[in-house]
Amino acid sequence: MSYCPVCNGLQRMELVCPSCQHPMYDQGRQMDYFDDYSAYLPIELTKENDDIADDKRLKKCPHLMICDHCNMNKIILIQEMD
Repeated sequence: MSYCPVCNGLQRMELVCPSCQHPMYDQGRQMDYFDDYSAYLPIELTKENDDIADDKRLKKCPHLMICDHCNMNKIILIQEMD
């Protein structure tokens, strides 16, 4: 089973907003925001229903990035490690 280096605190996300050039902040896994219980479901199960093509097969973890300045949000795929 693979793991996300960002979710596990081994890597930090630093991204500049393409709209306003201010820093964007990692809000965690995108699938944790689907409903009240999605954060408690198995990751592999939520990847099957997150509408991101091949994130499960390619071992990518989708993270929600948000800009506090202009409220832009973006999904970034993080390569998982074995």
